[in-house]
Amino acid sequence: MGKRIISQARGHGSLSYQARKRAFIYKIKYPMGEGEAEVLNIIHSAAHSAPLLKVKLGNQIFYNPAFNGAVLGQKINVTGLVADGNVLSIKDIPLGTHIYNIERNPGDGGKMIRAAGLSAVVFKKHEHNKISLLMPNKHEVIVSGDCRATIGIIAGEGRVFKPFIKAGAKFYKMKTRNKLWPRTSAVKMNAVDHPFGSGRGKRIKSKIAKRNAPPGTRVGHLRPRRTGRKR
Repeated sequence: MGKRIISQARGHGSLSYQARKRAFIYKIKYPMGEGEAEVLNIIHSAAHSAPLLKVKLGNQIFYNPAFNGAVLGQKINVTGLVADGNVLSIKDIPLGTHIYNIERNPGDGGKMIRAAGLSAVVFKKHEHNKISLLMPNKHEVIVSGDCRATIGIIAGEGRVFKPFIKAGAKFYKMKTRNKLWPRTSAVKMNAVDHPFGSGRGKRIKSKIAKRNAPPGTRVGHLRPRRTGRKR
């Protein structure tokens, strides 16, 4: 008798396949109002790849990814001068400046460029208060000039160069972020465990799943526009 394949078990939800909620206790956002704020603490968050700054502005406390060179007790400005760590509207930021934690829509608290070592560049200014940003993948994104962003480059760039050393350390890191690890190739499984299983070697069956296939067989390419090598 077969059992649920991994994609079924993850969709069903269980103690084995769930995010560790305690990891996601810090919510990144921007404060209401403006003025001078103070960095109260630099925090390691299991749910984020970069360290977080705990910042106090008046009676408000908010969290923001740390920038390169951030120190405890440092003063930063919300809508002030152009300096690392300061939060400004993109329309007030000069061209060529590195920014991160960028709002997609004004007031949403920052949705883009939040991983360690990343930054975007203010690239071009258009009419009707539109700004072009050059993303790390060299794509151009246009946003409203009223969206806010933080000046600088996010800290923690070298995290990908540090090895995990032990499988246990990687297991807990992946479990914290609800990532499936370790991954097992489907064709290496037994036939009872996966539709691609067995076959006496890597003779892969069709990877295009039927659109109305049930969860146990809905694997491979789901509703692909095209398959195969581009010629």
